Amino acid sequence: VSDRCVVALVPKQTSSYNIPSSASISRCSISRYDSSFRYTGSPDSLRSRAPMITPDLESGVKVWHLVKNHEHGDQKEGERGSKMVSEIYLTRLLATKGTLQKFVDDLFETLFSTVHRGSSLPLAIKYMFDFLDEQADKHGIHDQDVRHTWKSNCLPLRFWVNVIKNPQFVFDIHKSSITDACLSVVAQTFMDSCSTSEHRLGKDSPSNKLLYAKDIPNYKSWVERYYADISRLPAISDQDMNAYLAEQARLHSNEFNMLSALNEIYSYISKYSEEITAALEQDEQARKQKLAYKLEQLIAAMSQES
Repeated sequence: VSDRCVVALVPKQTSSYNIPSSASISRCSISRYDSSFRYTGSPDSLRSRAPMITPDLESGVKVWHLVKNHEHGDQKEGERGSKMVSEIYLTRLLATKGTLQKFVDDLFETLFSTVHRGSSLPLAIKYMFDFLDEQADKHGIHDQDVRHTWKSNCLPLRFWVNVIKNPQFVFDIHKSSITDACLSVVAQTFMDSCSTSEHRLGKDSPSNKLLYAKDIPNYKSWVERYYADISRLPAISDQDMNAYLAEQARLHSNEFNMLSALNEIYSYISKYSEEITAALEQDEQARKQKLAYKLEQLIAAMSQES
């Protein structure tokens, strides 16, 4: 089998009454493994060969996934699926999880590494995390769990979970219901890895929680190491951060509508103008630059234009 070959698994045929003489495995192998290809076997023979998961009799496709059929609404179990015992399901779930394990590990390692494959940590992440630590010190918050949660809510849980759960936001792909259910398991594992609380599981816990129960402590250590490594990096000065933002703005100058972005910011500021003005008047640096006065002038000018 040479590189970049596409291979499809098809049930062994025992009856030739409905198989064209020209049919071959190679014809099925170039079907790009999507749900559009159909098996040539009869529905009866398919059902007899699938005691664990009843296939879709219309398309002939058997589904392999990390959750049970009845845990999402798009699939309806057949006669055999409804009689399946959980032990048999768990065996298949564990086998599928083992197949995907390396990919999940690689994903988590990439996201929770300050340097990975020659790519250094973006300055914005270091600057943001240092800002959170400064605010914690300023307000006398010394609980490490609080700082950990702030950082998790800012980056992994706000951004990365959304990308993991919705790859169609980044890639031009279709996300099927099965893919969505599988990615939900990975996303939930990701969220549990960022949590500081202990997850106590029992025999009645859902299967997707039990699948990665032994891996989560290791993933949690990766998250803690990631935050600790970032805190030890040299601080980013305001000048360096401004230069970085200016460079990013130059690189992507033709990709965004600046006026639209400014209008969105103004909509937010006008809604909370009193609170923002009061905060600017209390901040020493803001008072030196007269930001509160400038903001009031801006709001007044925009109000006249509107």
